[in-house]
This record gives sequence, structure tokens and C-alpha cells, in this order.
Amino acid sequence: MELLPEFVVRNVETPQEAARLLAGDAGARILAGGTGLVANMRLGLDAPSMLVSLDRVEGFREVSDRGGMLRLGAGVTLARLTTDADVGRCAPALATAAATVAGPAHRSAATLGGNLCLETRCVFYNQNETWRSSIGYCLKYRGDVCHVAPHGKRCHAAYSGDLAPVLLVLGAEVEIAGPGAVRRTPLGALYRDDGAQHLALARGEFLAAVLAPAARPATRVAYRKARVRGAIDFPLAGVAVALEIENGRVRELRVALTGTNPCPLLLAGTEEFRGHAPDQALLDKLVKLVQRQASPQRTTVTSSNYRRQVAAAITRRLVSELAA
Repeated sequence: MELLPEFVVRNVETPQEAARLLAGDAGARILAGGTGLVANMRLGLDAPSMLVSLDRVEGFREVSDRGGMLRLGAGVTLARLTTDADVGRCAPALATAAATVAGPAHRSAATLGGNLCLETRCVFYNQNETWRSSIGYCLKYRGDVCHVAPHGKRCHAAYSGDLAPVLLVLGAEVEIAGPGAVRRTPLGALYRDDGAQHLALARGEFLAAVLAPAARPATRVAYRKARVRGAIDFPLAGVAVALEIENGRVRELRVALTGTNPCPLLLAGTEEFRGHAPDQALLDKLVKLVQRQASPQRTTVTSSNYRRQVAAAITRRLVSELAA
């Protein structure tokens, strides 16, 4: 672990003030829970010159139910998500996913925005400075080669946030604050399929809030993940499923993955299952769809094929359970 670098902390009261500071200093970072940022600073992976705290910004840590639309400030803690009555009523799967993140102490500080903007991870990147310098730096940090795929020019570090898959299958949107104004966009547009630069944010922009519509009464939503240990660890593969059955047939099916790709992935092609019975034939086709679109690389302690198969197996089990 490295000593923390010198930095200044700025407490702001408006999104505009935060955006101005971020736009004016390339070394500025948002400070919320700090569970990911401080860990990376201790590993020497980030050395911000300024930390911009949003604690005083109105609505940053608020949860409100706006007539079937849940508005979640980006600073809401994961512990709050697990116990909040509005979240439990409108998006119980989100509370379930939040409860799987790290441990109780982490969840008391870690935030919704931090989890959604979680830095991508790789066994060749998330190491101390001595380790990284001994093997040579990588595309994600000061180098020009990806140790996972040395002949390519693309970073394969994996996104491992637990909340994004649930919010994707719910059709959530996000509010992005910036130097100009606050813009609203689908959650999926927050991400790029690039392990080195996985967030599609312009300089000065930051995630301010999440808008999650309540699932239809007939829609069942669930999240499950696999990890090396039964607690604390990031997902090797995580799956969220939203399923609605009408008269024994699929009316709607959405599946989202985490831990396998450089960004959270909303599975394409699930509309083909509408009108079909959730039987073995459908599950077999769905498994193949997951296996084709999940693209894990050698970024964790387990093999890429294992993570692909696990993602498919979890999807099969979740759909079977929700259909039953």
C-alpha cells in the first residue's frame, strides 16, 4: 500500500459548482463513500489533486417515490438501499443486490453512484505499484499493452458493479450533471464497452441521481451472483432478470449481466421469447444467447470460460425460479 498523495477537499452546495471544479481540474474526483477511490489511491492507481464532496448538495442522499418513479440520489448508501421502505416497495431486487455488495461496514459508506461508476477491474491492474512495475504497466495504467490480450489494443478489464444489472432490467434512467445543465439519459448510455474508459462522461460531468420506474405488478425481478467467497468479493458473474408471464407465456423478459464485460450488459435479442412458454426449449436458447454475448477475459482468478458458463447457469436458474 502507498501513502495517500496530497490533495485538497472542496465542499460544494450545488451541482453547478461541482461541475465547474471538475471541468477546471483534470485531477479532480468526486468524493462520496470513498470505498473504491481511497483503495485505488492506496494502491497508487489514482492520485487526485482535488476531492469534490457532494454531501451538501440538495437531494444527493435522498430517496423519493414520485408516483411510481423512484428517484435515488447518487449519494444514497448501499445500506440505506437495503432498508428503505420506498426501495423495498418499488424495487426490492435493488435492495437484494445492494445487500450482496462487500460487507456491512463497506455498505454503510459505499454509495449508489459509486457502485454504478465502479472502476473496471483486472488481476493485472488491481495490484500495488511494485507488482505492476515488475511485469510492466498495462493499457489501463501507463502502459501500451493489455496483459490479458497482448496482441490487441483494447483493455479488457471487467465492470463488476452489482446494482447496474437490476437497474438495467428495470429500464432506469440517470441524471448527469455537467457544466451546462443536468441531462437525463438511459442508464445504458452511461457506459462504453472499453475497460480503460468505461464511463461515457464528458469532462466536468458526474452522476447525480438515478430514476427507476417501479416494476409492473406482474413482473418478477431477481438478482444473483457468483463469487470466489460467499461474501465480500466482487462478482465473477452476476445476473439480473425481469420476467412477466401472462397466460403461461412470456410477455416480457429482460436479462442483464455484470462481471463479464467491460460494461454492464443488457442482453440483446430477448424479445424473441415473447409469446413462448418458459419451457426447456426457451431456456436452452436463452443460455446460448448469454454465452454468445458474455465476453469474459482472463481478468480474475478464475478462467473466462468458467465465468461465461456461470453467467448462463445463473440465468437459467433465475428464469426457471421466476417462472415457477
